[in-house]
Amino acid sequence: MNRKPLVAAGTLMGIGMGGFVDGILFHQIFQIHSMLSAKFPQTTVVNIETSMVWDGLFHALTWLTTAISIALLWNAGKQKDVPWSGQTFFGSLMLGWGIFNLVEGVIDHHILGIHHVVERLGISVYDYCFLGCGIIFIILGLVIIKRGTEDSLSSHSNK
Repeated sequence: MNRKPLVAAGTLMGIGMGGFVDGILFHQIFQIHSMLSAKFPQTTVVNIETSMVWDGLFHALTWLTTAISIALLWNAGKQKDVPWSGQTFFGSLMLGWGIFNLVEGVIDHHILGIHHVVERLGISVYDYCFLGCGIIFIILGLVIIKRGTEDSLSSHSNK
């Protein structure tokens, strides 16, 4: 049994969906930061328009990532040696979301400093909580994937 295609599709989908949650929740609904809000304070129309373009590019990238993951999932579904496991797939989604939070948080919040979770606070406890959530999601994802592997192997050997 080859779980790698399912794990790859789920992980990539988790990265894309994590980006969508970040963009929709933090950028659009709560409006606590935008892609370049630390570099272009949201105090002028020009800065807001600039941020909107970069937020759009960010959303286009998350859409593309999610679309590619759907293609990978479709391909995995056509392979007879790929076992379908809800636990493995859910764990992969968590793993991907955690990777998104960790990588995006380290690069954008800490290294490049282009935005922070709550922009008006600058780098704050929220930026570290974002990273912490990423680490927790990665660990949970790996544990859930492992449990899905064990469950699938034991149910497969019982048949």
